[in-house]
Amino acid sequence: MSVDLQVRRPPRIASVMAALVLALALVGAGIALMWPSQVPVTVYIADAAIPLETRARRVEDVLSQLGVGLRAEDEVQPALDAPVTPGMNITVLRARPVVLEVSGRRWVRYTRARTVGEVLQEAGVIVRSQDRIWLGDTQVSVGALLPEPTWYLPRADALPWEREAHPLTLRVHRAVPILVTEGGVTYTIYTTAATVGGALREAGRTVYLGDVVRPALGEPVTPYMRVTILRSTPVVVEADGRVVQTRTRARTVADLLAEQGIFLAGLDKVTPPLTTPLHEDMRIRVTRVSEFIQVEDERIPYETVYVPDDELEIDQRRLVTAGRPGIFRRRYRVRVEDGVEVSRNLEDAWVAQEPITNVIAYGRKIVTRTLETADGTIVYWRRIRMLATSYSASTAGVDPSRPWYGITRLGLKMQRGIVAVDPRVIPLGTKVYVPGYGKGLAADTGSRILGRRIDLGYNDWDLVLWNNWVDVYLLAPPPPKEKINYLLPNWPRPPR
Repeated sequence: MSVDLQVRRPPRIASVMAALVLALALVGAGIALMWPSQVPVTVYIADAAIPLETRARRVEDVLSQLGVGLRAEDEVQPALDAPVTPGMNITVLRARPVVLEVSGRRWVRYTRARTVGEVLQEAGVIVRSQDRIWLGDTQVSVGALLPEPTWYLPRADALPWEREAHPLTLRVHRAVPILVTEGGVTYTIYTTAATVGGALREAGRTVYLGDVVRPALGEPVTPYMRVTILRSTPVVVEADGRVVQTRTRARTVADLLAEQGIFLAGLDKVTPPLTTPLHEDMRIRVTRVSEFIQVEDERIPYETVYVPDDELEIDQRRLVTAGRPGIFRRRYRVRVEDGVEVSRNLEDAWVAQEPITNVIAYGRKIVTRTLETADGTIVYWRRIRMLATSYSASTAGVDPSRPWYGITRLGLKMQRGIVAVDPRVIPLGTKVYVPGYGKGLAADTGSRILGRRIDLGYNDWDLVLWNNWVDVYLLAPPPPKEKINYLLPNWPRPPR
């Protein structure tokens, strides 16, 4: 029986093998019928689009076919094990390199993060609010967006999809604590500044010119260093026309003025007093005080006296003694504060110079003269320059119904040859001669005929209007001396 079994075995194995080969052939033929030889796909990577036809069955195979190496931080869409389908778009999202510098340590991290905070969180870097973050040369916050990546070819023969992203540099400047003592209170501030002054400024602590800081503002910052601020006192100083707002470490008003270079002299006043301790917002006023003697002169007018001179011709004058005003002098003590006079006290008053009377001699000598005129020769004893006007009975301003209408002051009938005068200049009854008019008799007056005025009388039918200056001759014989006015008024004044 054993021999029979051995004889039958080979034909059974051969038939099985034949069947297996046939089955594999059939499967291969089916698969070949189901999967085409090549399918089109597009791969997007590093801003490049690569269209290709591939026999690869999975996304991972396509990328391997292109020679694309992936980092763990890269992202591929769809997934690497996804089957390839005709017309498929495959996107490779490259992680960018970021150079991190933190606390003296420097390393490179690849990331797909979009913000500064996400990068630091991925790297396990904890940032305090006082720390400073620099992206390149720009200080940024944790919420700042990273810029879009820019790409470069790492070598001359590199293919477009082999481009690399330019690295970013992200630095974290750690804030260090320092202890500040101010006004007996100590507090901690964190700073990234390099100097004490920068640390205080960064913390919003204003240091005034009068303040004292130890260590000095320019000293470098070290962790946990102690800084002491000795605050100055704000005060206002008014002096010499200026108002100065300042701060000081002085203790008293006197110390402050010395510090400011303000010196007192004589009667100067300070409010509050020099020994007063300073306190915040104190107002110190320096009042400059001076006293001096001032002398004022008041003019005493002199008098003018006229004295007769019988040897001097009438209407002539001669200066006998020139007048000079006197001086009345007062002496005052004047007090001035900040340039403003505040008091003036009279200390003495006296006549420093008596006035001298002005003495003028006037002539009383009567000299008669003759004058050839169009009306013949006349003899006169005085000539007066006068303003001549004219009038008649109807123009004299008297109502015709009045009984004295047409009657002159001396009771004569108004007619040509009657003249109106001011009796203080020409006595009534004096005979006169006026060139262009002729002889007349001073027999009338008028309310407006004053001083050197003469009104020439006419009849109503022969009235001639006058209004000009003339020489009036007073005809001889002259009146008695006691009736002559030797000092005639000077009005109205004749034109020059």
